[in-house]
Amino acid sequence: MARDISTVGVVGLGTMGAGIAEVLARSGLDVVTVELDDAGVARGRGHIEHSTERALSGGKLDAAGREALLGRIRYGTSLSDLSEVDLVVEAIPESLGLKADVFAELDKITRPEVVFASNTSSLSITEIGVHTARPGKVVGMHFFNPAPVQKLVEIVKTVVTEPEVVTDVVAFAERLGKVPVVIGDRAGFIANALLFGYLNHAVRMYEQRYATREDLDAAMRFGCGYPMGPLALLDLIGLDTAYEILDTMYHQSRNRLHAPAPLLKQMITANLLGRKTGRGFYAYDAPDSPNVVATDVASTVDVSAARPVARVGVVGTGTMATGIAEVFAKRGLDVVLRARSLEKAQASVARVKKSLDKAVVRGKLSEEDAGLALGRITPVTDFEALADVDLVVEAVAEELSVKQAVFAALDEVVRPGAVLATTTSSLPVIECAAATSRPADVIGLHFFNPAPVMKLVEVVSTIATAPDIVATASAVCTAVGKHAVHCGDRAGFIVNALLFPYLNDAVKMLEAHYAGADDIDTAMKVGCGLPMGPFELLDVVGLDVSLAIQRTLYNEFREEGFAPAPLLEHLVTAGRLGRKTGKGFKDY
Repeated sequence: MARDISTVGVVGLGTMGAGIAEVLARSGLDVVTVELDDAGVARGRGHIEHSTERALSGGKLDAAGREALLGRIRYGTSLSDLSEVDLVVEAIPESLGLKADVFAELDKITRPEVVFASNTSSLSITEIGVHTARPGKVVGMHFFNPAPVQKLVEIVKTVVTEPEVVTDVVAFAERLGKVPVVIGDRAGFIANALLFGYLNHAVRMYEQRYATREDLDAAMRFGCGYPMGPLALLDLIGLDTAYEILDTMYHQSRNRLHAPAPLLKQMITANLLGRKTGRGFYAYDAPDSPNVVATDVASTVDVSAARPVARVGVVGTGTMATGIAEVFAKRGLDVVLRARSLEKAQASVARVKKSLDKAVVRGKLSEEDAGLALGRITPVTDFEALADVDLVVEAVAEELSVKQAVFAALDEVVRPGAVLATTTSSLPVIECAAATSRPADVIGLHFFNPAPVMKLVEVVSTIATAPDIVATASAVCTAVGKHAVHCGDRAGFIVNALLFPYLNDAVKMLEAHYAGADDIDTAMKVGCGLPMGPFELLDVVGLDVSLAIQRTLYNEFREEGFAPAPLLEHLVTAGRLGRKTGKGFKDY
């Protein structure tokens, strides 16, 4: 029989504890809160009153509702005040010793059947629970900040948690209007375990000067649709908080990818903690302000050195090639589209026409402009037809030998001074450049699919790329309405190098049976605001494509944590490739 929970204790009235108390009271529960002293109580009460005042002025609460909510919360400074509660939520600072002491004390005060829930974001629930005589009734109940707004709650079970306790706490979270996901007791649970490895990786990229903070953040916003870039998100979370979570995860997992980047420790020592101190990776106009102060970013790209580009060649007939041809043609550039046969070339032009017609129907393009754009595309079958282009973009299959053959052919016919670009998403650009006699003129222009819609282009410079070629590529991106981000010639560039290890970590979490695919997807969408969960995304991308990219990353960096998850390998071997085959991590 489900527990009857009408009175809940909350220990700790910091930002999280006060938010949790408000959530409980909003749901009609009586709440008994405990803080260390009267000053702590006053601060906590202030948090709740300020938050509910904002809800009142925002129309989310009326005056009578606010008064009733506040009336359901009692305040005290002694744990003995919790003797009659039906459940306790602990929300004190992230110290195992402090939490263990509180739970040991509560064990003597409360009834034996009362469930203890810790709001810890990274500490072991098992280690907290063993300090009580009721470890089977101890769970994690990890709310996200701000608790009154964020819907996700991670319910963490240990190896000794009683199944009915998990069932009751899940039902309780749903009663609060939250979205619960259940996970085993591992460092970081779901959201933090997957999120902070990705954030740490971004810090390392920045630390190595592989890309600027602006380009790292823009790449993930425009390339993946993330609400915030990784460095801006770290500033919001607080670099000290991030360091603690990563350090805890590392000591449990011994995974080098969780070892906090040295730059984090240096910034913390210098009190550059992010928004709360007014400066982190970015500078803010005041502590706790979201407003970034514009700082002069020393651009490494001098666009005044760009070469003129009016005529573009595109090699290939796939989705990416036709999308890129459409992008250039819509922006007034003449496009020579080279295919292996006239039939393939005409089919590609027909696909561009279909896409332009859709844009007309949706009111995004006039019929006249669509007709003009289509008229700018010339289908050809000979490489010689590309002789006088200013820029040629190769968009053929992701096979190095195929790309190298294309670049060798282009080198023979394309005029000196033209820019030669590859759209590869994972192969070394320098290998394409090496197939020519002009490696200084070769660059990566990684468009994202679908090219007419996606705003991001990764501009990838090799060790041989000339500065004016980088400037030309950057200027072309701006001219066609794309956002260029610059990086070096390393596997995965920015987006794939940050995205795929995170997806691989999610697969490893699933195969270790810590959480189900649906719960992991829900945690990342609801808890982190991501547009898709990792398994939904893997199925869309294709498991074979994902595996190939992950193997490329592993082979380049030789990082143990980048080794493809065995489950991913097995699914690909079994032909479960995602949506395109109707079966992947999910069935369609």
